[in-house]
Amino acid sequence: MAKRLATEYVNAKLQLNQEEMTRFIAFMEDQQLRMQVLVLDNGNQELLLHDIAGREEVRLTFERRQDYYVCELSCRLVEPKLTNALRKAVSSFRGNAIVNRIYSHYTMIYHYRSGTVQKIVESSEAGERIVFEHKDTLGQLERVFNSRLIEREIGLVQGAVNELLDLRNQTADRAEIATIDQRLTELTHKLFVLEA
Repeated sequence: MAKRLATEYVNAKLQLNQEEMTRFIAFMEDQQLRMQVLVLDNGNQELLLHDIAGREEVRLTFERRQDYYVCELSCRLVEPKLTNALRKAVSSFRGNAIVNRIYSHYTMIYHYRSGTVQKIVESSEAGERIVFEHKDTLGQLERVFNSRLIEREIGLVQGAVNELLDLRNQTADRAEIATIDQRLTELTHKLFVLEA
């Protein structure tokens, strides 16, 4: 098995409310790392995370933005404990990130959105190839189902318009024609909305 040389977090972003921030600090305490929490004057918070051996550290700065703490981070890590702690944090706290896992002859690029891996790309001298891509099968099925419902409704409205046009052609009473014309106007508008 190939040995990972380093892990790069590119444009990682976490956005936490007050309760999530408290859980995030407790979560990091459980990761067997040395940690310092600094509360700054403006309400921002900084977490300094060190691996047990003290060879590597990462600084997470959470800026206070309205009701959220926002951390935007780019860093390169070698130590497995820190790397795994950040990976778990991005996943558990629904973060967004591009994570490059660097090996001797290739790099695996993970794209996270809302804590879930959306795509994995292998990059090497030979080029790039997609290893995994998240498919929203349920969402696609819902969209197809909804589009078919709309198509069916359009067909029903068109049928009603045709019937009213036939009825209008057969009617001589002006009051009844005015009623039919009003209903045709309503159905034409409905058809326009459905087709849009």
